[in-house]
Amino acid sequence: MGALTDRVPKPLLEVGGRSLIEHQIGRLAAAGFRDIVVNLAWLGEQIETRLGDGSKLGVRIRYSRESEGALETGGGIRRALPLLGEAPFVVVGADVWSDYPFERLRGAAVDDGHIVLVDNPAHHPQGDFALAPGGQVLDAGDDRLTFSGIGCYQPRLFAARSDGRFPLAAVLRDAIGAGTLSGEHHRGEWVDVGDPDRLRTLDRALWGDRPD
Repeated sequence: MGALTDRVPKPLLEVGGRSLIEHQIGRLAAAGFRDIVVNLAWLGEQIETRLGDGSKLGVRIRYSRESEGALETGGGIRRALPLLGEAPFVVVGADVWSDYPFERLRGAAVDDGHIVLVDNPAHHPQGDFALAPGGQVLDAGDDRLTFSGIGCYQPRLFAARSDGRFPLAAVLRDAIGAGTLSGEHHRGEWVDVGDPDRLRTLDRALWGDRPD
């Protein structure tokens, strides 16, 4: 994102008149989720100031603070485990936008995890994972799809790892190897807001969808 995130954390960049993270929390609240844990890293104090305790968004927010330099997604989830409890929890990347119906993940019965895959965008044509006919996620296959950043996981998937920096992909591949990761193909809208052009395109699209 270049200079756009020099002074503002990426989740607070706005599209359609709301920050990316507020779009996500709004959709989670509409799907019935009430308890939210937000990982804070780069300029995280701005996110906490903006969201507060979550009451204005209809949720309860607690914060997990990452160490200097951040922990990557996997390490951030591991650090947040004491706040997440013993039941499966949903993880959503704050730098994506999607119309995925989060109610599908409420009370979902998962083995070690369940992830949402999407069609490969132009900037990631090779994809990440494949899906077997029964919904098992595979690390190889001809029809690979892109991981959306949306998933539901059992705490045990992360609890065995030491606190520290590690990517989520490493954890997912461990579960794939064990045959305990399922998935689904979401064919609706999804945007990885990874550069200024995608941010502007999404912003224009969302304003166009809003009534006058």
